[in-house]
Amino acid sequence: MPAKGKHRRPKSSTITRGFVAAGTGGAAIALPLFGATGAHAAEQAAPAAAPQAVTAEAAKAAPQKAAPRTYTVVSGDHLSKIAHNKNVKGGWKKLYQDNRQVIGEDPSLIIPGMELTLGAKSKAAPAKAAPAKPKADDRDESRASRSAAKSEAPAQSAPKTSGSGFTAPVDAGVSTSYRASGSSWSSGYHTGVDFSASSGTTVKAVGAGTVVSAGWSGAYGNEVVIKHADGNYSQYAHLSSLSVSSGQSVSGGQQIGLSGSTGNSTGPHLHFEIRTSPNYGSDIDPLAYLRQHGVSL
Repeated sequence: MPAKGKHRRPKSSTITRGFVAAGTGGAAIALPLFGATGAHAAEQAAPAAAPQAVTAEAAKAAPQKAAPRTYTVVSGDHLSKIAHNKNVKGGWKKLYQDNRQVIGEDPSLIIPGMELTLGAKSKAAPAKAAPAKPKADDRDESRASRSAAKSEAPAQSAPKTSGSGFTAPVDAGVSTSYRASGSSWSSGYHTGVDFSASSGTTVKAVGAGTVVSAGWSGAYGNEVVIKHADGNYSQYAHLSSLSVSSGQSVSGGQQIGLSGSTGNSTGPHLHFEIRTSPNYGSDIDPLAYLRQHGVSL
C-alpha cells in the first residue's frame, strides 16, 4: 500500500503561446489564457468585420427635352406665313436659320414637300459676318429689299406728276439702286429700286393701267402689280395696306396703298420694279422707264 502523502500545489505555471500549463498530480492540462496577450491573439485570428453601409438612392433621370416639331411645306407657303401660323419665336429669320441646310441659300425658295424643323437649331454652319452693304431678299431668286437705313445712292427728291400722266411711286428718295450687285442678292443683283419711304407713306400708281394682282406675295409681302398701256408692268412691294383690288382700273398718281415693311424686309421702304411681264425675272431699269415718260429722277 503506498505511503500516504500530502497534495502538493504545482510550483510554477508555464505560459506557452497563450495557454497555461497547470500541473495536477503529475498531469499537465493546457488552459487558454484570457489575459491581454490571448485577447489580442484572438482578435488577430478572427476575420475582420467590415460592414458596408450601402445607400440605395435611385438615379434621377435627366429630364428629356421635348422633340422638335416638324412642318411639311405646302403650295402657297412662305417662311413669314409659316413662322406666323406656327408661332415660331424669332420669326421667319429664325425659321430660315434653323433650316438653312434644307432650304438652301435663298430663303424665298421653299417648295411643297420640304420638311422644316420648328423650334430646334439645325447643324448649319455659323452665320458669316454681315456684309458692308445692306442685305435684301426678293422672291424666287433675289432677296427682299432693305430699308433706307443704309443708302447705296444719295437720296433724291421724287417729283409729283409729269405732263404724260406718269409719276414717281412715292415722294421719297432712292436708297438702293437698280442692279446693285453683291452677295446680298442670290440672283447677283437688285431687281428694282428701293425708295426710303417711312411706314404709312402714300404709294401711287406710276401711270394709268389695270391692277393684275393685289395681295400677299411671299417675300414681297403685300404687293400690287399694274399692267400699263404699253404692255409693261409696275410692281410695288412691302406695303402695309392696299387701296386697290385685282381687275381695278387706276390712273397715274392714284393711291394704291401705303408703304410698310411686310414680307422679307428689315425696315419700312418701297421696293419698286418695272417688268415686261407680271412675273419675277422680267425686270428692266425702273428709273430709266420713268424718265422716258417724263418723270425727272
